[in-house]
Amino acid sequence: MKIVMAIIKPFKLDEVRQALTMVGVEGLTVTEVKGYGRQKGHTEIYRGAEYAVSFLPKIKIEVAVASDMADRTVEAIAASARTGQIGDGKIFVYGIDQAVRIRTGETDTDAL
Repeated sequence: MKIVMAIIKPFKLDEVRQALTMVGVEGLTVTEVKGYGRQKGHTEIYRGAEYAVSFLPKIKIEVAVASDMADRTVEAIAASARTGQIGDGKIFVYGIDQAVRIRTGETDTDAL
């Protein structure tokens, strides 16, 4: 089992969700986060004053999938979140040792 975690631009969330549904992902967790990478933030002008925005709004998506679905999940996220511009985001994949569905007690891939 794997967790696929992606940090994407907020306006790409619906496209990514649709792409994940198409490859068979049944559930995901979405969190609004702030951060920066190579962008290093940007400057904005508000009421004539210029100020630096160090942390940019992003969306973090976490999906638990069976190991054999991890590559398809990564490909779906990458294809649907890509704009070609700096700040498109990152995808991380890491292992899950155990999963338990609280309601039924199902474990591991049955719990996903």
